[in-house]
Amino acid sequence: QVLLVESGGGLVQPGGSLRLSCAASGFTFSSYDVSWYRQAPGKERDLVAVTSADGSTNYADSAKGRFTISRDSAQSTVYLQMNSLKPDDTAEYYCNAVSTIYRYLNLWGQGTLVTVSS
Repeated sequence: QVLLVESGGGLVQPGGSLRLSCAASGFTFSSYDVSWYRQAPGKERDLVAVTSADGSTNYADSAKGRFTISRDSAQSTVYLQMNSLKPDDTAEYYCNAVSTIYRYLNLWGQGTLVTVSS
């Protein structure tokens, strides 16, 4: 069974940092585009950052300069390093993986909650 398992969320003060992890279970990310999305209460789910299978990365304007998405060398885990966190970053964060070979293979994790508050 293929799964995405997220971890790393929690409560952090404004200006603080967190690192989210998205682990692949039953497969590797080598042929997948992997993204982080977030959804705040009452709002739509928005793209935060993406790491493509070809190694390129892209960020939402709200994440540029503060967040970094990366993969480990084994292609088994994708990270989202979040610095200079703001209360507006409070949301449920979701990992998404889409196969570059079979586009219908679209996986979502269960989400991890990030709360930025003093």
